Amino acid sequence: MASLCRLCSLVLVLQLLHIYSLGIYGFKHQTSKDNVTSPTNGKLFPWNKMRLPDMIVPIQYDLCVHPNLTTVRFTGLERIEIFVRENTRFIILHSKDLEITSAVLLPKDDLGSSKPGKQLQVLEHSAHEQIALQAPEVLTAGQRFLVVIEFHGRLADGFDGFYKSTYKTRDGETRIIATTDFEPTSARMAFPCFDEPSFKANFAITIRRERKHIALSNMPKIKTIELEGGLLEDHFDVTVKMSTYLVAYIVCDFKSVQATTSSGIKVSIYASPDKWSQTHYALEAAVKLLEFYEKYFDISFPLPKLDLVAIPDFQSGAMENWGLITYRETSLLYDPKTSSAFDKLWVTKVIGHELAHQWFGNLVTMEWWNDIWLNEGFARFMELVSVSAMYSELQIEDYFLNVCFGAIARDSLNSSHPISNPAETPTQIKEMFDTVSYDKGACILKMLQNFLSEAVFRKGLIHYLKKYSYRNAKNNDLWNSMANASSTSSSWCQETRSFCLWSFQFSHMWKLTEIEEMMNTWTLQKGIPLTQVSKSVVFCESKFSFIVFFLSPRYFWHIPLTYVTSSSNTVHRHILKTKTDTLELEGEVAWVKFNVDMNGYYIVHYEENGWDNIIKVLDQNHTLFSHKDRVNLIHNAFQLVSGGRLSLDKALDLTRYLRRESSNVVLLQGLGYLEMFYHMMERRNISDVTENLKRYILQHFKLVIDRQTWSDEGSVSDRILRSDLLGLACKLQYPPCIQKANELFSKWMGSGGMLNLPADVLKTVYSVGAQKIAGWNYLLKQYSLSMSGAEKNKILYALTTSKDCEKLTKLIELGMEGEVIKTQDLAALLHAVARNPEGQGLAWNFVRKNWNKLLKKLVFGYLL
Repeated sequence: MASLCRLCSLVLVLQLLHIYSLGIYGFKHQTSKDNVTSPTNGKLFPWNKMRLPDMIVPIQYDLCVHPNLTTVRFTGLERIEIFVRENTRFIILHSKDLEITSAVLLPKDDLGSSKPGKQLQVLEHSAHEQIALQAPEVLTAGQRFLVVIEFHGRLADGFDGFYKSTYKTRDGETRIIATTDFEPTSARMAFPCFDEPSFKANFAITIRRERKHIALSNMPKIKTIELEGGLLEDHFDVTVKMSTYLVAYIVCDFKSVQATTSSGIKVSIYASPDKWSQTHYALEAAVKLLEFYEKYFDISFPLPKLDLVAIPDFQSGAMENWGLITYRETSLLYDPKTSSAFDKLWVTKVIGHELAHQWFGNLVTMEWWNDIWLNEGFARFMELVSVSAMYSELQIEDYFLNVCFGAIARDSLNSSHPISNPAETPTQIKEMFDTVSYDKGACILKMLQNFLSEAVFRKGLIHYLKKYSYRNAKNNDLWNSMANASSTSSSWCQETRSFCLWSFQFSHMWKLTEIEEMMNTWTLQKGIPLTQVSKSVVFCESKFSFIVFFLSPRYFWHIPLTYVTSSSNTVHRHILKTKTDTLELEGEVAWVKFNVDMNGYYIVHYEENGWDNIIKVLDQNHTLFSHKDRVNLIHNAFQLVSGGRLSLDKALDLTRYLRRESSNVVLLQGLGYLEMFYHMMERRNISDVTENLKRYILQHFKLVIDRQTWSDEGSVSDRILRSDLLGLACKLQYPPCIQKANELFSKWMGSGGMLNLPADVLKTVYSVGAQKIAGWNYLLKQYSLSMSGAEKNKILYALTTSKDCEKLTKLIELGMEGEVIKTQDLAALLHAVARNPEGQGLAWNFVRKNWNKLLKKLVFGYLL
């Protein structure tokens, strides 16, 4: 889902709000007696659990919906074909914020007769978001029935269920669209349904609309009927068997661009009319990535079409509805004039993520939300695989290092949780959509791929997808598929000799029980292991934490270690299954580097003189380590500083060589930590340390700063370095940087915003311009007029860098109003203001004062 955020910028505020919300909105674990005695319509509710019973299962929904975009309400009529598995008088399903006006039961075989249906009494358990339809007599096991329900409701004001979204045209007209977002538990807000992932069914959708609008749904439209009063009724083909959270429909006035894949799938990109010109890159990427996945998974895309739609108001990055994927505008639209190199990478990887979901999640769905990582971890991992294959110039391999760094940062906190974690209530389920499920899930899959070999890992994925197509799966089903692939790996030896050697040496590792045992240590417990390496190369594990006393002997992992030494470039492997172990290294070894290219998910601490030896190598010839190994070393060192395991002096010594660093990603990693320390000192108003660190950065990296051009030239890596480095230089008030940014801003402002500045430096130029009253006011005006989400993001960030508290307060007020600054951007706005030393206290006081209002406005979760 899609779906780290730019979304990552929400983390601070969302975590604080989320923790508090659990105390207000979290469901208590009630006793059976408490649940049974919940009164409804004067009667007791017949079911006392959060999960639905499986006595009745849905076969097909025929759903007709009419949203009125003037009254902002909708009416619905549905016919659910059900199969009775056990004798019962009650049909228990989900419904939330819907008014049910009629519920009738019809025998499936009597549809052609004139017999009236039997009225069902409706009982409600609002705390569990459930209704019970009581039949006048027992429904016998083995029979099929039709449940006909009429209902109506209001288009939601938030971002869940069937909700209202608005946008402004270039002429300032406000227009309304109706759209859906059902994951994880919001389909029940749009129509009564069995709203759990294992209750898969077919869906036949019908949408009524005005002539000026179009309707979209999961499947292609098969016919349109004109009704009395001028309304049109669009009928869509029946879907494949799928979960309720993947159902989607939209009524809008959008325009599209279209293309067809080599296998005949029609791909369309939809956006509001004024943003239609920004859809073309997404179309190219969607076609290429869809074709890649069909070949990689050896499974054709099962639908005849795929629509990707840019929604003006959207809570997350994107949502993988089968055949109708919805996106935040900044995750789908690409404007060459205002979108930076990182913006292009972001759009490409989010498309790759959602298209991967068409197989991982849609075709094969986790059995329950505790294993949402089987959807999201795989989709995040497949971003790396697909974009690397089809857009190698975007260098997503380097970006993926930061994905794992982010996972480690979250997983090192006591508030982390296992990848596979119990979740029952809607609140608990939403908690699962976070960095751990997405990013840690992806990183342990990368580690497993490296352990099994790329060929065997892919074979296991194909086996898993084919075996469980249109079904639900659990963790162990995945491990079973991987074991199956590894046990039949002999035919793959010609494809990968290194794997054959590895499997020969460790052939016992391929048993299902041992793969399952190893991976359960990564999915069923929280945290990241710290592997300590002493001179005699003795390993011991402990849970790594920023808080030293959080170390606990009860945590234990099976770690697939990899390492290289000064005497051998060969990647050596060792499975660490015990708390301590010893390796015998061949020849004279001056240094050893573990976690080669950071393919593993663990921290390494080189004890005794281990770090000194590595620092010496970096000072003398840093290219002896790969650029990924250099990034990994810098990251490990500063994580160990945070955990109290390594002195700051030692970590800074490690960065001493960076002035000679040729890799952009390594340079940015080192600078990132130096910048972090600078901002820490700045916020604490420790002026002497702040000034010394500022002087050190500008002197130490002056040559690389001065080499940067104010352009969009070079590789993606070059462009991202330029954007971040110039941004840092101007934050540190480097005179040449400030002068150039002011010059460009003045020209842009003088042209009435018509001058096209290089996209990669826009944020820096706007941030410098925002420091003056006239510049800030002009940027706010341009923010309201811009038709580019990428540009609006850059302007909004620049506005939050002002040192004027009145202006920062005005921004927050605009965010709360939700007109000029949309509510979807409020959390990111508060986070950006809080990062400003002048706004930190302001943001915190505002959050405390407006806590209840924020809880109603902000949606929790890490959906992409």
